[in-house]
Amino acid sequence: MQLSKKLTAEFLGTAWLVLGGCGTAVLAGKGVGLVGISLAFGLTVVTMAYAIGHISGCHLNPAVSVGLFVAKKMPASELGPYIAAQIAGAIAGAGILLVIAGGTDGFKASAGFAANGFGAHSPAGYNMMAGFIIEAVLTFFFLVIILGSTHERAPAGFAPLAIGLGLVLIHLISIPVTNTSVNPARSISQALFAGGDFLGQLWLFIAAPIAGAVAAGIVYPWMSKKEA
Repeated sequence: MQLSKKLTAEFLGTAWLVLGGCGTAVLAGKGVGLVGISLAFGLTVVTMAYAIGHISGCHLNPAVSVGLFVAKKMPASELGPYIAAQIAGAIAGAGILLVIAGGTDGFKASAGFAANGFGAHSPAGYNMMAGFIIEAVLTFFFLVIILGSTHERAPAGFAPLAIGLGLVLIHLISIPVTNTSVNPARSISQALFAGGDFLGQLWLFIAAPIAGAVAAGIVYPWMSKKEA
């Protein structure tokens, strides 16, 4: 598959993740609550995994790409372009959401715009340490789910469901703590439009998911390797 086609798929898929997940939080959050928002993020991954998984692998997340690279499931030459396409797609999705959300009186992106945060910007007031730990640990397990469900010895055809359901569970656990990132592209896109302290706290939602993904990219191949 040509790299340009893979990057287009990653761009569109990540835009869909932001529109579906963050869009639900911004436009319908009060109506659907934590469970509805969690399901929305999982559904974006399930639907796109079936739509573009055969084109790009449906990473939709720089941390996923980094983890797969560390696990030697992705060539180094594609890592940078994938990350750029994912961030661009997320920003495009957030931009579309901004226009839609701005169609009602009283909307202010600076009020949060589904951005991630800790301390005063944590939905339940969790501190920086709690935020870093939960983002790193949950991203680690997210990559374990991805690597495991797509492994050659895993049941065929069920990876999108396992990955999507895993993301639902991750959101159920961590929305109260950080509003759930486990995805630097998703965090970057919302923070850019929310601005202020959300941009100042963005480093955590880049560093923690990447750390968790790198750890999983090391641990899972070792754990799943057949003994000689």
